[in-house]
Amino acid sequence: METLRRFFKEPNQSYFLLGPRGTGKSTMLITRHPNALYVDLLQPELYRRMVARPEALSELALGSPRKNPVIIDEIQRVPELLNAVHHLMEGDKNRRFILTGSSARKLRRGGVNLLAGRALHRTLHPFMAAEVPQFDLKKALQIGMLPLILASPDPESALQAYIHLYLKEEVQVEGWARNVGHFARFLEVASFSHGAVLSVANVARECELERKTVEGYLGVLEDLLLAFRVPVFSKRAVRATAVHPKFYFFDTGVYRALRPRGPLDRAQEIEGCAFEGLVAQHLKAWIAYGKGDCTLYYWRTRHGLEVDFVVYGAGGFWAVEVKNSTKVRQADLSGLRAFVADYPECRPLLIYRGREHLMIGDISCMPGEEFLRGLKASSDLLVGFR
Repeated sequence: METLRRFFKEPNQSYFLLGPRGTGKSTMLITRHPNALYVDLLQPELYRRMVARPEALSELALGSPRKNPVIIDEIQRVPELLNAVHHLMEGDKNRRFILTGSSARKLRRGGVNLLAGRALHRTLHPFMAAEVPQFDLKKALQIGMLPLILASPDPESALQAYIHLYLKEEVQVEGWARNVGHFARFLEVASFSHGAVLSVANVARECELERKTVEGYLGVLEDLLLAFRVPVFSKRAVRATAVHPKFYFFDTGVYRALRPRGPLDRAQEIEGCAFEGLVAQHLKAWIAYGKGDCTLYYWRTRHGLEVDFVVYGAGGFWAVEVKNSTKVRQADLSGLRAFVADYPECRPLLIYRGREHLMIGDISCMPGEEFLRGLKASSDLLVGFR
């Protein structure tokens, strides 16, 4: 596992490490820090002890021969421990804490002590293709890139269990949705918005729920790190642009497990959304691990011209279109050409399912599997393009 998470660079100070369950946070940290004091709040006895007496953390840390770092796993389960962490930091400036969490919800609400800037915030994502020696694009489009799922002998069943885990242990137990049945229905309906412009009103209508309820459910997904929205790129806009963000589940396998399939569903449509989502999650990880000075956007005009992703910031400026086809048609390039006309400073890239590197005008066209394999924390988006 350690060799496979080499793109994640640890800070030299205390930090929060957030990421959905199954991304390998605990395994990575235990491997990297075999002599750390490890406090696992998923252990029932230890959890009850810390809930009853948060100050017990200070007693444990001060009495243990394993002093650096102190790893507290699933810190959001007992956020009151952050006061004890703060006190320990004040008493020993050299003591380092690593605080993991699979939910940002409790940490962002209720006035929880977030250590007043003494701890950085980092995120761990599903595997990138370059972290998996035997990366297989077709397999990734079916089961995603979660380490937990890739390690399972039965990935399809593991994905269903994973979703059930969140419904039962996160949403129901924490009381974040009064009606779990409604939330489960919302997840199904939301899966049709994966890779699409998000209309909360449409989702609410399909779920037969109030718009406010659906907004709350979307907030739950984002706070649990299970989904994210991509805003519209509108800097120096010369055309009227869309206003609503696009929506993605954090992992293609989770999307595929949630997406209902029936006789009227076209496999090509579902796989196209999966391919775009796989690129999206790779770009999110790439930015988090090495291009933190960039932000992920998409671009869409009121007249329907669109570019799937715009990566913009001090680290570069790229326009990326994703096509689930083995050939590049002229029509596939229309959005990129319009964007380049408005933003000639950008570097346009089309990713597709073919096998050839192409240069059509000023647009680079690259095989999707090769693009994903070449995407590393320190790389350029166009690495390997000939």
